[in-house]
Amino acid sequence: METTNTIQNPLLPDDEISLKEIILKLREWYRYLLSKWIVIFLAGIVGGTLGLTYAWFKKPVYTAACNFVLEEGNAGSGMGQYAGIASMVGIDLGGSGGGGIFQGDNIIELYKSRTMIEKTLLSPLEINGKKQLLIDRYIDFNNLRETWSHKAEFKNIQFKGRETFSRLQDSIVSSIVNDINKNHLNVSKPDKKLSIIKVEVQAKDEAFAKAFNDQIVKNVNDFYIQTKTKKTLDNIYILTQKTDSVRSVMNGAVYTSVAISDATPNLNPTRQVQRAVPMQRAQISVETNKAMLGELIKNLELSRMALRQETPLIQVIDRPVFPLKKEQLSHLKAIVIGSTVVGILTIFLLLVRRILQGIMA
Repeated sequence: METTNTIQNPLLPDDEISLKEIILKLREWYRYLLSKWIVIFLAGIVGGTLGLTYAWFKKPVYTAACNFVLEEGNAGSGMGQYAGIASMVGIDLGGSGGGGIFQGDNIIELYKSRTMIEKTLLSPLEINGKKQLLIDRYIDFNNLRETWSHKAEFKNIQFKGRETFSRLQDSIVSSIVNDINKNHLNVSKPDKKLSIIKVEVQAKDEAFAKAFNDQIVKNVNDFYIQTKTKKTLDNIYILTQKTDSVRSVMNGAVYTSVAISDATPNLNPTRQVQRAVPMQRAQISVETNKAMLGELIKNLELSRMALRQETPLIQVIDRPVFPLKKEQLSHLKAIVIGSTVVGILTIFLLLVRRILQGIMA
């Protein structure tokens, strides 16, 4: 008998499943699931209820968006001839330095830096006459103080006076900065060919989203402009000090010359040396300082022109305004998703149970 079976099925091992057996097994599972339709239906109702509950209690997410155009200053093109003249007298107008600190997309990374986000979080916010820091607002709408209530060291913790922050305060700020950088702040260039930058802030609190967006755009753009023009501003400051100093010395020499003349009104003609020598010295000092003052004033004006050329133009196109864009999971969508997920999970568990029963049998 065994020999006959081997001859009839020489190519079909005992552990191999035929296509017919697969089809029969699928039909068996279908009939089994069909017999459990009440269980699957009830599971779908439970899933829909859970989805509706989730959508009901889930807070909406508000998005504050700001678009601005960034045009880099171009001090090198228009100030080349003036920079060459100024360099002859030892003055650096700062317009021919090349790339500078920030170029291209580096301002986007500046928005994501800890310094800028932390400075924004420690900025004040006023809502309905009540002033508080943005970081306190973040803690409130995320219910962090309730989470910290069982820890004594977190009780009544404040974030005023950055210079006196403790290790615990720095740790909290770092955690919030990381969360904002990862989940709430998005900075991008919608079109790589354009110089338009888009800053988006998403939060469950509408007032926080708008205030944080406004403040971080202001902080970053101000820092960007100050850093780009710092070298030229330093030159202007030094030239202004030198100009004032030379002017003061020249005015003193003029006063000295007049004072000498007044001190000797009826001088003996044979004693002209008492008046002539000091007056000539004072006049030489006046002429020398006058020439120096003229050069310094010229270079100061050239530096101011370089500053105007070097200062980047940042023009805000669109600011976030109330009401902000709101994203909220609709009740119908939540019911469908909940019913589908729980229904599929129930079918999977029923099939696993059926397979295990078959193996045990």
